[in-house]
Amino acid sequence: MNTSVDISLENFEQVILQDSQEKLVMIEFWAQGYAPSDEIAPVLASVARKYPDTLIHARVDCQAQPEIVQQFGVRGLPTVILVKEGQPVDGFAGPQGEAQIIELLNKHLPKAEDGLVAQAQELISAGNYQQAYTLAKQAYDLDSSRADIKLLLADCQIELGQVNQAKAMLATIGLVDQDALYKSIQGKIELAEQAAESPEIIALQQELANDPDNLDLKVRLAVQLHQANQIEEALDLALAVLIKDLNFGDAKKLTLDMINALPDGDPLKSKYRRKVYSLLY
Repeated sequence: MNTSVDISLENFEQVILQDSQEKLVMIEFWAQGYAPSDEIAPVLASVARKYPDTLIHARVDCQAQPEIVQQFGVRGLPTVILVKEGQPVDGFAGPQGEAQIIELLNKHLPKAEDGLVAQAQELISAGNYQQAYTLAKQAYDLDSSRADIKLLLADCQIELGQVNQAKAMLATIGLVDQDALYKSIQGKIELAEQAAESPEIIALQQELANDPDNLDLKVRLAVQLHQANQIEEALDLALAVLIKDLNFGDAKKLTLDMINALPDGDPLKSKYRRKVYSLLY
């Protein structure tokens, strides 16, 4: 598969100005019979083959295309210039190894997590936090250092009742990244914690404290906690009922329904599913 294109005045506008709107263009300036150009050419070709969907390897013959050379201000060979959205964004002059070139490209090539973030944001706009969570979690697994991904995941967590997880995620956000979304999630956490202190929940907790072996109270409290988005606490209570009596009322169905309602990729889903299955089999 040919991953390179020779640049001339005829296709300059198409490749450098138009195609660079969609892909990163790596322009290789070279001259026939010039040893440094001959040495780096196969390296650049090898690198280009690694990114066929996101990178265009454009080659400029400096002897045949002096106007293009002059336009980019190239003074020596080999020279490589990266163009994105019609503008030079980076580059280097002189010999470079494949690892160095890839490191440079990775600063400008789209990352897999960027696509996941964009899809998750679209789902959130549509109110679909469950599917958005799965994509945000995948993005977080790819790059757990990015504040924007952390906030996206925390937003999904709080909407899905993972209050403690959202709080833990927010605690890792530095002051410089505490933007409007950060403050919005903080507000959601405060509301969720207030909901968990409803009169109904407090009354059931007091009854259970006085009668700690009452399985019916545990089931009723689990339902209330789940409705208040205290998911992990609800699952702990429901599981405690199953440990005591696997066939108590609707406890088994309630527990499985709560587990199945969790989004794919949520660690709680696999954690509590394993615990229930260990009781069933």
